[in-house]
Amino acid sequence: MKREPTIIAIGGGEMGRPGTKRETLLIDKEIVRLAGKKKPTLLFLPTASGDHAGYAALVEKYYGGLGCAVETLRLIGTTLPKERIAAKILGADIVYVGGGNTLKMMKLWRTLGVDRMLKQAHASGTVMAGLSAGSVCWFRDGNSDSWKSVNPKAPYIKVRGLGILPALHCPHYDTEKERVASLKKMMRSTPGVAIALENCTALEVVGSACRVLRSKKTANAYKVFWSRGKYHQIRLEPSEEFMPLKLLLSRSAPR
Repeated sequence: MKREPTIIAIGGGEMGRPGTKRETLLIDKEIVRLAGKKKPTLLFLPTASGDHAGYAALVEKYYGGLGCAVETLRLIGTTLPKERIAAKILGADIVYVGGGNTLKMMKLWRTLGVDRMLKQAHASGTVMAGLSAGSVCWFRDGNSDSWKSVNPKAPYIKVRGLGILPALHCPHYDTEKERVASLKKMMRSTPGVAIALENCTALEVVGSACRVLRSKKTANAYKVFWSRGKYHQIRLEPSEEFMPLKLLLSRSAPR
């Protein structure tokens, strides 16, 4: 039975690096549950981190402990033919995209045709998930710190994502204080709304419905937009119930 197209975009948080807690565990368990299998296959894409070996090892151990059969797909300098890359992406139950440099990741994906493969996987019902750069990628645009890897004083920039979700997305809304002012300025020239997620929050989209998840009681999610010269920041409450995605993405307060 074909699953509905599904995305879980996580605003940030730790999954258990040495010296840290497993902050996103409740959200990660929901990702696994959505696959609907006893031992789902999870394909990890660490492109944004430069295919960092330690990051891949952490994800493999972490999601392996949640009952997944995990494989890492390294794309930087890959010699795999496109058909083989597509087979891995389209054959997974879950695709999880890691954090890092969104701009570099999207550029490589488009060069290899991975952007089209991921859209196809989403349409076929694969659970698409990720954190930070791995949450930005599912949206039309993202508020990104990609230039800061070269120059810490560089501004946040708008990066074009896959466009599956027709909105702008801002992760790490609580831990990187400059993002609040940056997003407000960026939205002046951006149509529609932005979804701003603090660490330990996520947007879950299943078909045409959505809800906010969180793994920490104090974590928040927001919808922001400009309307008639006024900037609106509306808190999105976590819920067991789903709401229409169309309502979330409208320039109005959710009911």
